[in-house]
Amino acid sequence: MTDQNEAPAPATGDQPQAAPPVKSGRFGSLRRDPKGWLILLLGLGAPLAFFVAAAGGGLGLWGWQAGLAAIPWIILIAVLTLVLAIVFIVLNRRKGRKTRWPLLGLGMIGTLGFLGFMIPYGTAIVTLPAIHDITTDLADPPQFTALTLRADNWDNIPGADDSDMRGMNPRQRWATAHQDAYSDIRSVRIDEPVAVVIEKAKRLAEDRGWKVVSVDPAAGSLEATDTISLFRFKDDIVIRARAAENGAASIIDMRSVSRVGVHDIGVNAKRVRQFLSDLSGTTTAAS
Repeated sequence: MTDQNEAPAPATGDQPQAAPPVKSGRFGSLRRDPKGWLILLLGLGAPLAFFVAAAGGGLGLWGWQAGLAAIPWIILIAVLTLVLAIVFIVLNRRKGRKTRWPLLGLGMIGTLGFLGFMIPYGTAIVTLPAIHDITTDLADPPQFTALTLRADNWDNIPGADDSDMRGMNPRQRWATAHQDAYSDIRSVRIDEPVAVVIEKAKRLAEDRGWKVVSVDPAAGSLEATDTISLFRFKDDIVIRARAAENGAASIIDMRSVSRVGVHDIGVNAKRVRQFLSDLSGTTTAAS
C-alpha cells in the first residue's frame, strides 16, 4: 500500500514527457496563423509597391513608363489577394474551423482600400478617350508661346480605325473625341476687363501651386505648369482673355496639356473646369 504522502516517482525515459507550454493570448495566436500573415503581407504590400513605383518614377530612379507598367501587375496581386482571402474563409467554414481575423482582416482592409483607391482611375481609362490636350476652344485653341507644345501632341490620337472617323486627320479625331467626352468645357464670359481677369488668374494659379512661366495682363495671356501626383507629372496650361463689350467684359479660354503620356484619365478636363469655375464664379459658357 502506497503512502499518500510519498512523492511521485520521477519520470523515466519510457514515460511520455509533458509537452512544452503553448504561449497563449493574442500574439501567440498570431504566430500560429500563417495564412493570415500571407494575406496581411500581400494586402499591405500592394499599396506599398504602388507608392514605390510612383515615387521612384517621380524621383527619377526609373522612367515613368516603368512605374506605370508596374501598376497593372500590382492591381492583379491585390485582386488575387482578395480572392485568396475569401477562399481561406470559405474553406474554414466548410471544415468547421474558426477563421482567425486579426491578420487576415487587416490584409483584406488594406487590399480593399487600395482597390477602392484605384477604381476611379480604372473607370476613367475605360470611359474617357485617350487624349491629353483639353481646351475650351476646339476651333482656335490658345497657343503656347513661353512654353512649348509637345512634339508628339497629335500622335496616337484614337479613332484611326473607327468607321465613324474614317478620313479624319489626327486633329479632327481629337476634336471629335474631345467634343463627345467634354462638351461642357467651353469659353466663359467674365464681366471684367482683360487685364483684371489675367491678374486674378495669376493669383489663382499661384494659390494652386502652379509655376507661372509667363503673364501679360495687357495682352491677355498667362502660361503656367502644374506638377501632379507621386509621378511628378507636369501639365502645361495657357489662359487667353479677349475683350468683349468694348473692354468691359472678357471671353476666357483655357488649354491644359499633359507633357507625357497618351491618356490623361480626365485630369486636364478637371483642372479646366475647376479653374474657370473659381475664376468666374460660375460655369456659364460665353455666348
